[in-house]
Amino acid sequence: MKNLVVERFSEFYEKWVVKLEEIQRQLLEISKKKTEVTMNEQELKALVSKVTAHVKEYYTVKWGAAHEDVLVFFTPTWLTPLENAHLWVTGWKPSTVFHILEDPKGEFNMTEEQKKKILGELRVRIRMEEEKVEREMERQQVAMADLKMVELAKLSCRAKKDDGRVDGMVGVALNGVFAGLEKVMKTSDCARLKSLKGVLDILSPIQCVDFLAAHIGMQLWLRQLGMKMITIG
Repeated sequence: MKNLVVERFSEFYEKWVVKLEEIQRQLLEISKKKTEVTMNEQELKALVSKVTAHVKEYYTVKWGAAHEDVLVFFTPTWLTPLENAHLWVTGWKPSTVFHILEDPKGEFNMTEEQKKKILGELRVRIRMEEEKVEREMERQQVAMADLKMVELAKLSCRAKKDDGRVDGMVGVALNGVFAGLEKVMKTSDCARLKSLKGVLDILSPIQCVDFLAAHIGMQLWLRQLGMKMITIG
């Protein structure tokens, strides 16, 4: 039986990625030209806003779909096995933004003040957010493995059709777990958004373009490599 949530989100995601690739080309084009011409700051800000709006659209649609079936986002079939292997609680790990900014191949040219705010203060805050998510995820994993829930599920299988008592108990327990997982997913997504906003608020418009080009490029590269591995395999 087909999962309608998976079908709808997969369709949305394919179109979203195509738009992301288009945005990436725009970012790279501007990034390459920055040494040749004087960039219009308002145009740069408009492009950055376009990127952030596209990112927010992804999370808006994701949260709506997860409210119907949160489990599919912990094992997303619309991603390649390679992408799934790099997931951190249904998405990219927030602290990866700092690895991008610290990459010696990057051309961000941050001032000492920017480095202090991003690689010092912001990194500490985001690490605390990650630890909070990981603790809650561990708690949910324990809940899912709880022996009492397992026993309820076993009893449910043996229950007569005209006896809804046990089934009701299982439903309440499972709904609690699903709600907990949805909360963890949203908290992890918020940490991702906070890390992006924190960096973008500190960098200059042209630095934001360079950063977003690198950040998005890393995600697209992982997807393209994953697709290639599937084809070869």
